[in-house]
Amino acid sequence: MPALMTYRASIQEDWVDYNGHLRDAFYLLIFSYATDALMERIGLDADTRGQSGTSLFTLEAHINYLHEVKLGTEVWVQTQILGFDRKRLHLYHSLHRTGFEEPLAASEQMLLHVDLAGPRSTPFSAPSIQRLRELKEQQQDLPPAACIGRVIGLPVA
Repeated sequence: MPALMTYRASIQEDWVDYNGHLRDAFYLLIFSYATDALMERIGLDADTRGQSGTSLFTLEAHINYLHEVKLGTEVWVQTQILGFDRKRLHLYHSLHRTGFEEPLAASEQMLLHVDLAGPRSTPFSAPSIQRLRELKEQQQDLPPAACIGRVIGLPVA
């Protein structure tokens, strides 16, 4: 199974900057919509979140801008489950377009399952854990994610 396709869009006029390129913030917006779609796949859709009082919060997100994206480009996000435990989900989104093999951008993210009444962390439900296991197993043959574990910094002189 290829990485899970979680979001598709055409780059809109108000998403581009003065250079005609997708603005930095809209990469995160696109990846955020992909996370929303993933939540639905693992049993955290709007109805379930309303009934359970739980959701996912983003703890950390790294974005790598790899190639320019211009107005009108049709893009999609592929999502790979890197790992999970009782309360956290480590995932990788990559942005793609037709006719270009390399990812346009990538985002590594760490998410936390949260009881909104606290808010405080809380374990995933058994059905969500099962869906995460199934997705991870289906993706076991994918190549390793390219842009993970990176640290930003300049060499100390």
